[in-house]
Amino acid sequence: METNKKTGRYGRIFTQLEELVRKTNDKNARMATIAAVLHHKMDYFFWTGFYLLVEGELVVRTYQGPVACQVLEKGKGVCWAAINGNKTVIVQDVHLFPGHIACDSRSSSEIAVPLHDCHGRITGVLDVDSREKGSFDETDREWLEKIVCLI
Repeated sequence: METNKKTGRYGRIFTQLEELVRKTNDKNARMATIAAVLHHKMDYFFWTGFYLLVEGELVVRTYQGPVACQVLEKGKGVCWAAINGNKTVIVQDVHLFPGHIACDSRSSSEIAVPLHDCHGRITGVLDVDSREKGSFDETDREWLEKIVCLI
């Protein structure tokens, strides 16, 4: 997707989400809304959802798309890389990523954005997969980081 078109779409989505999440302070409801809106508004999002840290494990929570891995093997994959590095990770070809966890073999690229609580501690990640290689870029990183702050 062209950068200007992508930026415009994210801007409209962000405005919509700002209004929608004001209706509740419930984090689960906010995550569900964010996952649904992103998944249905961004045509290259194949799997869109959240993994949260629960007793040291990354456990799937709200998501849109095919069935997910329920628990991600500790220390492996893109989501754990985002957790361990405390930064967004963009992978252009997941099949070349060391330790990639293939929850669905149709996924080809991925972005994982860390979630933080009000004290700055990491609580999980927003994970988005695409069927196409090279789907995610700095525009996705910038906007998805803003969007997770709405939680």
